[in-house]
Amino acid sequence: MRVELWDICNQSPEKMSGNENHFEVIVLGAGSMGSAACYHLAKRGVSVLGIDQFDIPNNRSSHHGKSRMIRKAYYEHPDYVPLLQRAYELWGDLENDSPEQILFKTGALYLCHSKDSVVTGSLRSAKEHALPHTHLNTAAIRSDFPEFTVPDQFEGFFEPDGGFLRPELGIQEHARQAERWGAHFLSNTKVLDWTTNPSRVEVKTNEAIYSAEHLIISAGPWAQPILEHIGIELTVTRQVQAWFEPQGAPARFSYQNFPCWLIETQAPYGHYGFPILPGQKGLKIAEHRPGVPISAAAIDQEIQPPTEKELSGLRSVLETHIQDAAGPMIKSCTCLYTSTSDQHFVVGTHPGDDRISIAAGFSGHGYKFSSVVGEALADLASCGKTKHPIDFLNPMRFI
Repeated sequence: MRVELWDICNQSPEKMSGNENHFEVIVLGAGSMGSAACYHLAKRGVSVLGIDQFDIPNNRSSHHGKSRMIRKAYYEHPDYVPLLQRAYELWGDLENDSPEQILFKTGALYLCHSKDSVVTGSLRSAKEHALPHTHLNTAAIRSDFPEFTVPDQFEGFFEPDGGFLRPELGIQEHARQAERWGAHFLSNTKVLDWTTNPSRVEVKTNEAIYSAEHLIISAGPWAQPILEHIGIELTVTRQVQAWFEPQGAPARFSYQNFPCWLIETQAPYGHYGFPILPGQKGLKIAEHRPGVPISAAAIDQEIQPPTEKELSGLRSVLETHIQDAAGPMIKSCTCLYTSTSDQHFVVGTHPGDDRISIAAGFSGHGYKFSSVVGEALADLASCGKTKHPIDFLNPMRFI
């Protein structure tokens, strides 16, 4: 029998008081990490309120776009791998109670020049954690993945456990199942202010004032001014993604036959994409590189749609590297990256108040972790500690 991390608390959660506006935990931002935190807290019997200024899910933050890659052989750092192993388990748990599939294992293929970082970092994580993988030379790439066109001196890394998640569905299911366990949500509700006093945390919205013993801040780009006050700089950038209808037989590019992929087109950055998802027509492609910075004041405004030059750049990568992929463009959109200066996440207790937990800076590679980050946040909020190895993500590293 698997021991749940809730067991480390050795205590039973207190029930909600008679005050209908008082909860044990309030979560600011019910998107990727916030909805998962609400889910884990509610399953433990903790009274929790999730507040979001938009719909849950929505297309204003970092999680929209129908697909996010998931992988275990993490080239960014091997310390992420134990978190990912738990994340896979938790996605499975969520999916067991979902009417639809959330995680698809298509395999993930990474391609780069021999001295670039993606393959080197992936090999490091795979070897350190004994993960299944295949290291490919140029001839093997061309033989095993003939749809991809690569120059000489390219090498590849294939991870069979890689694949994609459906982020909007994941958020929807975390919130739906959290409600089933007793969580409360307020969508389209603006938080005007939050304060602390010796007895509680108070959150003022445009409708009421709510109180709690603990506050979780998982507000995506809207966490930028909050974290600035404690010395943590977040950069918000505009990112472009697009879908192209492949030429020829589309079955070649279906999720049953085609992997998720990443190509280092200009190290250490590159482009990545997905097969054709269930119920869709096109291949998605996006650039993994910080885009145009957006000021805190501009975050609430409509984000500029993709330009012709940006879309042309995405098409050019498909034309260069994936045969028959660059047919008519079906649609395009923008989303937001919210990143820290070292590109690693911020997960932990507020340096000045242990009644506040922070989850921020996930953009570019964070959604896949939301299931396990939600569990870690629930641990911190309900018992002040977690067994998850998140010390390397502690906010104190910036202070």
